[in-house]
Amino acid sequence: MTRHWPPPNITGIGALGTENGSRGAGLFHFHTWGADRFRYLGALAQGKVNLDYYGPLNRGHSYELKGTFLVQQLLARIGDSRWYVGPRYTYFRSDTRFTGAEKNPLGLLDDQKLSVGKLGLVIDYDNRDNMFYPTKGSYAEFEAQFARSGFGSSASFETYRARGYTWLPVHPKWTLGLRADAQTTSGSVPFYALPYVDLRGVSRGRYQDRTALAAEVEMRWAVTPRWSLLGFTGVGKAYGRWKSYGEASNVNSVGVGFRYLIARKLGLAIGIDVAHSKDQNAFYIQVGSAWR
Repeated sequence: MTRHWPPPNITGIGALGTENGSRGAGLFHFHTWGADRFRYLGALAQGKVNLDYYGPLNRGHSYELKGTFLVQQLLARIGDSRWYVGPRYTYFRSDTRFTGAEKNPLGLLDDQKLSVGKLGLVIDYDNRDNMFYPTKGSYAEFEAQFARSGFGSSASFETYRARGYTWLPVHPKWTLGLRADAQTTSGSVPFYALPYVDLRGVSRGRYQDRTALAAEVEMRWAVTPRWSLLGFTGVGKAYGRWKSYGEASNVNSVGVGFRYLIARKLGLAIGIDVAHSKDQNAFYIQVGSAWR
């Protein structure tokens, strides 16, 4: 029988800065009560990120995205099960401008100010033994969100997502992790909000379209009670608007990493992942599992 660690109440504040000039700061709070019958999540962030938009020609166009992000979510457990259901509201006020030599690629507006307000339904399943760095159990989430003017959105569109992770203890020192993720959209979706292939080693937004799929496998070896090594590989695909499923190419990634169990009572581990995909290398500082 899987042992369930009661999720702790967490409040966090953080900031980021990157070499390419991206800056940001935010805070969040996660709270449970009623013996984990109710789960609340709230977050507020503001910042500026410098990204690339590739579009149908798969050629990068630099742009700057500034904005304020808000999320409010409240889930309630269904009976005595491990299923949770409830509403999620997200709001993003953005200011976008292209900064490269080509100021208006593919007819996109150079200076674009939008608000995206989405309200939707979330269904979660969670029987992990630990929410930070599980060794067994599963987590799944199904989400449907609707952007409408009544929710504070400049454009009307829909987003749907289904994702699931499971951890299988195949040996006292070995844990097999499996991940699947599917996202799709419809309506007048802002270009930066289109789904993208989400894999370690693949730049965010590098492969983007109306629908994005990803699958990943990870094997973890507990070298000592506190230190573990891991290897992972994944595959993904983006399609729907510019290419059909058959025309879109697969994206593959591979990598290695390590974790150190810094807080034994919480089951919290920190570490580093290094990953590679076609023409790309990436380095990540991780807190807990890379799958969130």
